[in-house]
Amino acid sequence: MTDDSELGHAIKVKILMFGPLAENVGAREIEVALEEGTTVMQLAERFQLVNMIDSGLRVAIDGTITSNLESMLKDAAEIAFLPPVSGG
Repeated sequence: MTDDSELGHAIKVKILMFGPLAENVGAREIEVALEEGTTVMQLAERFQLVNMIDSGLRVAIDGTITSNLESMLKDAAEIAFLPPVSGG
């Protein structure tokens, strides 16, 4: 018999990708199941976005921009990856 406290619980989050990120991933919205305790940085690693963070990629959780990439994601959260805006 397995003790439930040893098993990780799953959460589901919605990811929004904009601009070239959506083109690279092939979708603007993605729902993914993650292990409870997953951080924003771990999610960025999963989608190979870490290098873009140093180039100005911003992250919003439930509509609020965050700079704390070690914050843990909550069930039903909406995470938006916002590429840097360029223009002239």
